[in-house]
Amino acid sequence: MSYDQKIDYSMTTMKKILFALLLISSIQIVKAQDIQTIFNSSGGSGGYGAITNKFTSINGEFANMVGIYGGWFVNHKLLIGAGAAATTNYIEVPQEYSTMPGLRMSYEFGQVGFVTEYAIASNRAVHVNLHLMTGAGFTLQYHRPEWGDWEYYDYHNYDHDENWFFVVEPGVQVELNLLRWMRFSPGVSYRFAEGSEAEGLSDNDLSGMSVNLTLKFGKF
Repeated sequence: MSYDQKIDYSMTTMKKILFALLLISSIQIVKAQDIQTIFNSSGGSGGYGAITNKFTSINGEFANMVGIYGGWFVNHKLLIGAGAAATTNYIEVPQEYSTMPGLRMSYEFGQVGFVTEYAIASNRAVHVNLHLMTGAGFTLQYHRPEWGDWEYYDYHNYDHDENWFFVVEPGVQVELNLLRWMRFSPGVSYRFAEGSEAEGLSDNDLSGMSVNLTLKFGKF
């Protein structure tokens, strides 16, 4: 083989190696853009819905809240949507504030409003979300008898002390991509209430920390 032929052969080999490296790099870039998941590992926007359970307090009493939210998930980063949540357990109304003294009355707390979430590195198997709910909160009193002591009382025959106010609740989640269509997001948040006029419930009584467990389903 002549010198020129050796040069041509070497150049051809180098071109093949360079092409192979570029091809491998391109494949790796595409793979890196895929959503990483824990149990099995695409662009544009999607959407998802979530069910959440909050462990919090109202008026110094333990409160369990169940909620739902969802919306449009823009560019794998920003959720724009709405949601609602309400308490499910008995929260005692002190007799001095009860609308029906002598009866076992409970506070009901709920909130509804706009929800936004910003996902940091959403495609990673474990990442962080910033969460914000902004909207209206409400409280009311209702009769909640003990088990085995159910009696009929006309719901419309007594004052429920309905009360509406402003609520904003920022929070943070550590999110796990379980599957392409399902995520688990434990987190914490703090609820700020403003404008409550309920009997025995100030803004401070309605504000507080929540520990949240959330499951999300959709196109991420």
